[in-house]
Amino acid sequence: MDAVQQQFTELLKEKGIELTEAQLHQFELYYRELVEWNERMNLTGITEREQVYVKHFYDSLSVSFFIPMEQIRSVADIGSGAGFPSIPLKIVYPHVHITIVDSLNKRIQFLTHLGNTLGLRDVQFIHGRAEDVARMPEHRDRYDLVTARAVARLAVLNEFCLPFVKPGGRFSAMKGQDVQTELEEATLSLKELRGKWSHTYRFQLPLEESTRHIIDIEKTAPTPKKYPRKAGTPLKTPLV
Repeated sequence: MDAVQQQFTELLKEKGIELTEAQLHQFELYYRELVEWNERMNLTGITEREQVYVKHFYDSLSVSFFIPMEQIRSVADIGSGAGFPSIPLKIVYPHVHITIVDSLNKRIQFLTHLGNTLGLRDVQFIHGRAEDVARMPEHRDRYDLVTARAVARLAVLNEFCLPFVKPGGRFSAMKGQDVQTELEEATLSLKELRGKWSHTYRFQLPLEESTRHIIDIEKTAPTPKKYPRKAGTPLKTPLV
C-alpha cells in the first residue's frame, strides 16, 4: 500500500469504513482505467492520482456517511458520467444493485468495460435520457436510493431523479457550495414530483477542505403520470 492508498484508507476509517485489500485493488484498477480512457474521451478534468482518490472516490462515498447503505438494496445513478458516485459505492457495498443511466453512449461503453474489469455483479448500464428511462415500468418508482452528482440545478434534478425513487425511498443530490438558493427554487418541483426535503448534510472534502453538501429528499407518493415531461423540457423550462 502506497502513501495515496494509505491516506485514503485512513480517511475512510475515520468514517467507519474499513476497506479490504480486494476493494483497494478495485479502486486502483478504477483509477488506471479512468486515466487510460480519459485520453480517448472526456471523462474527467481530474486525473492526478491523489486528487482522483479524494475528489472522486472519497467524495462519492460521502453519501454513505449520512445514508445507511446497509439498508439500501437498489440505487439508480442519474447522469453518472465516469461512474460517480455509484461505482465507488458498489465497490464498498457489493450487496447493492446498481443502475446507471447516462445519455452518452461512449460513457456507457466505458462503464460497461469498467464493470467487467472490476468484476462487478448486479450492475446495469442504460444508455438513454433520464426523462425517457423514468417512464419505463421497470424503473419508475422502483429504487430505494437515487443519486446525482452536480449534474444540474435541483429544480431540474428533481424531475430527472424523483420519478425513479420508490415511495418511502430517497434522492440524494450531491452538491458543491451554495445550495440554499437551489433549495428555495426547488419548492414547486418538490411538490409536483412528490418529494419532501428531509435534510441538508454539509461536510468538508479532506486536504483541500472545500465544502460539499448532500441534499436528502424523501419520496412521499408515486410519481404523477405527467412527469417527467418529454426529454429536454426540464432543462429548458424547469419547474420553478
